[in-house]
Parts: sequence; C-alpha cells; structure tokens
Amino acid sequence: MSGDATPRWGGHLTEDGARFGLWAPAQGAVSVQTGGRDVAMQRDSDGWFTATIPGARAGDAYAYLLEDGTTVPDPAARAQVDDVHGPSRLVDPSAYDWQYRWQGRPWHEAVIYELHVGTFTEGGTFRDVIDRLEALADLGITAIELMPVAQFAGNRGWGYDGVLPYAVHPAYGSPDDLRALVDAAHGQGLMVLLDVVYNHFGPEGNYLNLYAPDFFHPERQTPWGGAIAYERPAVRRFFIDNALYWLRDFRLDGLRLDAIDHVHDDESDPEILIELAREVRRAFPDAHLTTEDNRNVTHLHGREGDRVPLYTAEWNDDWHNAAHVAATGETDDYYCDFADAPQSHLARALAEGFAFQGEVSQLKGRPRGEPSAHLPPVAFIDFLQNHDQIGNRAFGERIDRMADENIVQALHAILLLSPHIPLLFMGEEYGETRPFLFFTDFHGDLADAVREGRRREFAGFGEFSRESAPIPDPNDWETFAASRLDWTERDGAGAMRLAQTRKLLDLRAREIVPHLAGVGGNSGHIVQSAPEVVAVDWQLNGANLHLRANLSGEVNSVPPAPGRVIWGEDRDSDSLAPWQVRITKAKP
Repeated sequence: MSGDATPRWGGHLTEDGARFGLWAPAQGAVSVQTGGRDVAMQRDSDGWFTATIPGARAGDAYAYLLEDGTTVPDPAARAQVDDVHGPSRLVDPSAYDWQYRWQGRPWHEAVIYELHVGTFTEGGTFRDVIDRLEALADLGITAIELMPVAQFAGNRGWGYDGVLPYAVHPAYGSPDDLRALVDAAHGQGLMVLLDVVYNHFGPEGNYLNLYAPDFFHPERQTPWGGAIAYERPAVRRFFIDNALYWLRDFRLDGLRLDAIDHVHDDESDPEILIELAREVRRAFPDAHLTTEDNRNVTHLHGREGDRVPLYTAEWNDDWHNAAHVAATGETDDYYCDFADAPQSHLARALAEGFAFQGEVSQLKGRPRGEPSAHLPPVAFIDFLQNHDQIGNRAFGERIDRMADENIVQALHAILLLSPHIPLLFMGEEYGETRPFLFFTDFHGDLADAVREGRRREFAGFGEFSRESAPIPDPNDWETFAASRLDWTERDGAGAMRLAQTRKLLDLRAREIVPHLAGVGGNSGHIVQSAPEVVAVDWQLNGANLHLRANLSGEVNSVPPAPGRVIWGEDRDSDSLAPWQVRITKAKP
C-alpha cells in the first residue's frame, strides 16, 4: 500500500483512539460526530478531511457532518450501527482469535462452489454456512465463493447493489462472524473467495454525490448507475484498498471482480484493474483474483512462466452459453450467437478457452473477443449454472427444470472432468429444483421501479406475459423465501445426482488435478468429428486427456481415443449412444 500503512478512507483504531479520513472535495468543512460531540476535520488542498480523536474505542458510533447540517455514514465504514443511512461503527480487526493456520491451496486444485449466504440455509447467516462446510469438503469441493456481502439497502438482495463496500451486511452477521466462517472453512481445507463489485454503487444509500461528486462521471452511465471516475487518485485508493482490506482483515484466499467490462479507465496508465492486481500481488502473492468480463479479453490473464502477474482466471460465459443451447435449444438474446452449432462452440471453448475469439457476434453486430488458446486451461472457470444464469431468468429456473436428465448428466461430467476450473452453483451438486429468483428489499418508488423494470425486461417473451404468468415481485418476501435451498432434496430425490457428483469429483482429484500444475497454453486441440460430437484432446503435465461426447439424441460415431477409460462406456466402441461421454487418459 502506498504511503501510510493506514488506508486514507474510513475510521481506523489507533493506539490511543481513532483516525478518520474522508475525501469530500465539494465541502469546505466536515466534522466527525461521535460520543455526543462534533470534532472538526482538517482539510488539505486535494479535498481530504482528516481527524484524530483520542479515546475512541471499538464499537463507538460515528458519522460525518457536512456543511449544510446533513449527516452521512462513512463510505468506507467497516460496520454500520443499523442500516445504510445511519451512523457507522468502529471495528477492531485484530480482536478475532483465529483458530487455524492456513497456507492456502494452489489454484489448479480449485473446485468452486458459489453460494448466496442468505438463501444457502434456512437461517441465512455466516454462522449457518459453517454447519454445511464439512459436507461440501467431504463431497470434493475445495473452494466456496460467496456472492457479495458488502452492505446494501434493506435485508434481502443478491449483494450487487451494495453501497458500503467495506461493511459486512448485518443480516448475515458481524465482521467477526465472517471471519469465523473463513476460519472454519480453512479448518476443512476449503479456500474462500469473495465476489466484489467495483463497477457501480446501488440505487439507495450512496451519499458520495453530496460531498464528492467528482467520484463519478455524470456524462457516462453503466447499466446500473453513474460511471465511476477511476482515474482520480482518491477513487483509485478507495477500490484498491478495499481489495487489500478483504484479503488482509478476513484472510480470504481470493476475490472475484464483478463485470469488469464496466470498469472503464481509459485515461490512466496503468488502468485501475492492472494497478489493483499489482498491489494485491505485492501484498498477497498467492491470492487468487478472478474476473467476470463478457468482452473475452486476455491481456489481464497472461502468464509469465508459472507466475500469475495479474489475474488468475476468467469466468467463461462462452462455455455456459454453448452448453445451455445444446441442452435446452433456447436461442433467445445472447444465446443466439451459439444457435448455429452449440457443440462446435463448446468444443472450441474446451480446447482454446473462448468460443468467440474475434468473430462477429450476431447479438452485438461486431467482433467479440480475441485469441485465447495461449492461456492455460486453469485460466478459465466453467459453469453449467451460476447466480446470473439462473436468477436472471424470469422464474429463476435451474437447468434440471429445462433439460432432460441425461443431457444434464452428460454436461455435468464434462464440466467436472475437463482441465478447466469447474464452478457449481449451490444445490447443483444434488440437482436442486427450487428456483433462484431475483429478489430485493426496496420500498416506495424504488420498489415500484424495480418491479416494473423486471416485468419490462421480459415483455418480449410471450410465456412471461403479465396475464399468463406474472413475474415474481422482487420485493415480495416470498420471492426470497422460494429461493432457499431445500436440503431435504440432498438425501432424497437428489441422492443419485449427489452420488454422481461425488464420484466425478473424486475422479477429478485422482486423475485430473495431479496433471494440471504447470500446464501452459495451447494444450487443447479440437479433433474433427461429427457436428454433434465434442472431441477434444489435451496435453497435460504427464498425461494426455481425451474427451469424446455425443451431445445429440442419436447414436454417433466418435474419433478414436487412446488410453485408459476413466469415465463412460468402453472405448473399444467407435460410437457413443445419445448424450454419452467417454474420457480416456494416456501417457504422453
């Protein structure tokens, strides 16, 4: 971190009190309100206000008083007294007594399990998640990825409308409860990754415009609000220090940066995404940084030998989109780009990373992506489902509600046994059938706007018309409650799927993972085959892997594949039955 070891933003305990910092260039005077008194802050020429208050202690409430008498929370608060509109609270990050010494795990061992804290269990808290960790570790999961936990307005939400990026959402528990979850996960051998949102602030509870309008570009917008002015030093520090904060104060193993295609910083050299990654690497060399980015760019994920200089891996939407079209036949919206030959697109994604590497996207009407085969397989995170791909459907249906069981099982096997990094969405391991819906906890005009916006989003789909199938109201508590996992399915109707997942993950750990360390780029190759067959060979470290999958409803011939069959039908057959997968492994 640059300069003083204490971050400039926020309230921080010192040996004899607390130090406060706020960037408020639009204000001539700002005070800290705490303990029944107002303490004037000192302003510098760059618009930074600072104050040191002796005697302040952990747990003390405070707020900032602006020139016009308005009080606002600390945008870098580590905790709030209550909701996003009220005072903030000082937190001692050193008070938690860590139980486990943890050295982390190498990235190539990652099997990621994405979960939403509020709907993962009936209780919906960090402490409740702890009770399920042993079962996940026993299954073969090696990393849990938490959807955003930064505080947002209301109690219920996905977390992508956060307005206090440093504060833990209180409906899930306290900062120490999150530390206890991370600690317990490490005790089970599980990494913990956190989804963070640096591309926008939510629509309620963001007061930065009152005192720091230069934090934003009013002439530019993202799909979710005003564009952020990352080129300004104070703004850059806000986000870079946030990444360091989560890794340092909570001992997380890594971060997933949401929708970085909306982090526009063309005026800076280096751009903020590069500077952030460099600072993280200096402080936490073994941290795992992953990204979501529909541009299919590769400059952030390159390797220098075995070293990861910036970002570790990228969420691979192309893999999902091709698999989804092959499974369901849906070709609306962004699926239209994969409608012509979904099996071919899936094969390219498996062999080379992205399916679109500069080809013209029908949806966008322009080229999308760039060559990606030079990246190693573990630079790509594949998924058949995730929070977006389920929850952004009108009724939040999971893949098991839309596709034949044999189709889903075939794609499940490909996902878990390819040399890419697999991600499962909570409940997928046993075929959860409850939906994961879009839910919020807004009120008044904002609630109306969200409700109507959701209906307009699906107005073009006849089956989602208001008369025949009303879109669930995001603000209705029942919408949230319907999205909770049904854990009774795990040992009931989902027992067979769970057993298959366990078998596949055990196979992955024994047969695939030992050969992934040090694998470089250009390791995957498409093998010419029938249009509905996916045939890919990989040259790994000490083994060659051969995938043959018939993703159709008819028997198909498949190219020969040497080696020992580790999954599927006997390899002596030169054909595969409908929706069958065969994987063989041979010495190089």
